[in-house]
Amino acid sequence: MSTPAPRKKATSAPRKRAPGRPAADAPDQRASVLDAALACFVRQGIGATSLRDIAREAGVTPALLHYYFGDKPQLQAAVVEERLMPVMAMLREPLQQAGDDVAALIAGFVGGVGKMAIAHPWLPPLWVREVLCEGGALRDVMFRRVGPVIPNMMAARFAAAQARGEIQPDLDPRLLMVSLVGLTLFPIAGAPIWRQLFEADDLDIETLRKHTLTLLDRGVGID
Repeated sequence: MSTPAPRKKATSAPRKRAPGRPAADAPDQRASVLDAALACFVRQGIGATSLRDIAREAGVTPALLHYYFGDKPQLQAAVVEERLMPVMAMLREPLQQAGDDVAALIAGFVGGVGKMAIAHPWLPPLWVREVLCEGGALRDVMFRRVGPVIPNMMAARFAAAQARGEIQPDLDPRLLMVSLVGLTLFPIAGAPIWRQLFEADDLDIETLRKHTLTLLDRGVGID
């Protein structure tokens, strides 16, 4: 009787990767996707940007975006938490250090905005497009997350300084905060326009900082 040939052990087929899931040895592209999303949001607006746009900007597939973030609202939330809010924290630090010193508080805000714009040039145009413009996608973030820790805090300190007689009584502490924003974020966001209008490539952010502080401290008259 012939001996039956030994059976071959069954080998399981290799498990297929889920669509969009990167290979185990692939680099983590999450950070580059966030940067690409931010670039698209600044250039064309959050509402007009699709996941396909972001994937194209990042050089990845839309499936990879779904793997990392799920959908566009979750991706947008990640941009806010990991890109926008850390930048806002940069501005909060010099304001906290200023304490009750009004001059230091104003200088900290003006200088802090300038430093933010140099390190993160996407911030002023994104702020104009998504906070100031009607229907901006980040206006709610301004009210809920940024307002309580920067504008409201500074307005309260200005009010306290006014009560101590350190700020002119005719000034409204809230409008003083509005004026500071108008003297900092607006000129930086509009720099491509006024630099071309005045042929003013020599006017950099440091020059703008000095100009703003001099204007606030001395006005436009000569004693």
